[in-house]
Amino acid sequence: MVARPKVLLIITQDTKLEEARYVRAAIEQAGCDVVHLDPSVRKTMGGAEIAPEQIAEAGGKTIEEVRALGHEGKCQIVMTAGAVKLATEIVGKGEIAGVLAVGGSMGTGLAGTVLQALPYGLPKLIVSTMASGFTAPYVGRKDIAMLNAVTDIAGVNSISREVFRNAANAIAGMARGYAEASHEADKPLVLIGTLGTTETCTRRIRQALEADGCEVMVFHTSGMGGPTMDAIAAERDVAAVLDLSWTEMVDQIFGGLAAGGPDRGRAALKRGIPVIFAPGNIDFIIGGPIEQSQEAYPGRRYHAHNPALTAVRTNAADLEKIAEHIAGLVGEAKGPVRVFVPLQGFSSHDSPQGHIYEPSLPRPFAEHLQAHMPEGKKVDVLDNHFNDPAFADAIVAAAREMMAAGRKA
Repeated sequence: MVARPKVLLIITQDTKLEEARYVRAAIEQAGCDVVHLDPSVRKTMGGAEIAPEQIAEAGGKTIEEVRALGHEGKCQIVMTAGAVKLATEIVGKGEIAGVLAVGGSMGTGLAGTVLQALPYGLPKLIVSTMASGFTAPYVGRKDIAMLNAVTDIAGVNSISREVFRNAANAIAGMARGYAEASHEADKPLVLIGTLGTTETCTRRIRQALEADGCEVMVFHTSGMGGPTMDAIAAERDVAAVLDLSWTEMVDQIFGGLAAGGPDRGRAALKRGIPVIFAPGNIDFIIGGPIEQSQEAYPGRRYHAHNPALTAVRTNAADLEKIAEHIAGLVGEAKGPVRVFVPLQGFSSHDSPQGHIYEPSLPRPFAEHLQAHMPEGKKVDVLDNHFNDPAFADAIVAAAREMMAAGRKA
């Protein structure tokens, strides 16, 4: 007889006992067994496979000590730490085929932290009162789905009953189809950053490396794509990172909408993974609607990409700051790094057919970058546009050489 898949259910029973029992029954009816992790603080209701006492202990305190804190935020910190520890342990044993969490703002905060600590590919779903608004803190960089609770999670009514049942059926279906991915890569894994404005180049690179037998993951560097690429570089066996779209670093420096945080680009460098840098999309900062962008960045050239986003042309002074930032990153590298710069433009916007073409800027950028590079590091300068086949082919050749050297090491 085939064992029923197990779903990890995260919901507090001290405030949501009726809902917890309903969701559990719905998951079981859908063909899965349930492991209930109950991070309740006020009271232990019983019946959960992972009780509040166990969670508190895993977080470094007894449940009595947690309750004595008398502050929901402080209690949440302990219970979240314990829940993360216990959830990652049970998932690490290969016993769980899916995770369903149900909660309001506090429960969603705990659940989001737990689910972000779990592996890519494991089905993850949160039913939440927060799902109709700003979900980024709960989803982070992981493959987490959120389902709007519609009503408050306060009893089972004619709407919430259907929401809970749909969630139970959804996680059960995903759990039944889940097959844990092997942690041993059967193909060399290459990560690439891009935007649509440099996709011509990265598509050619991806196709060439896939033909070589590599697995290639491409990330859209619009604020979360690059940090997600970095997160994967930090935890997986990666053969090379081709950081070919610097939008999130540009926006981090100049306050654009797609800022990727101060550590953007560092993960692969810290691990010694071979990295290729190329300045895709440094010709613009991503601003908001054109009127706002004109006010925030006066005296520039602008291209209204759509009513919500404007490409704001970077100038020579901006490019110098970007060059110094990249040179600093290269100096932090614990492994091989190559840097390529095209002299005919940095994106499709920065081309004779583009909207913010400035042909005088790439060469001084390349010169400033080389002047600030660490000793012994050079910049490969090519008389091509970023999207020219020759530029892509040069990056492919370098990637092949660096990966071959890594396999011999």
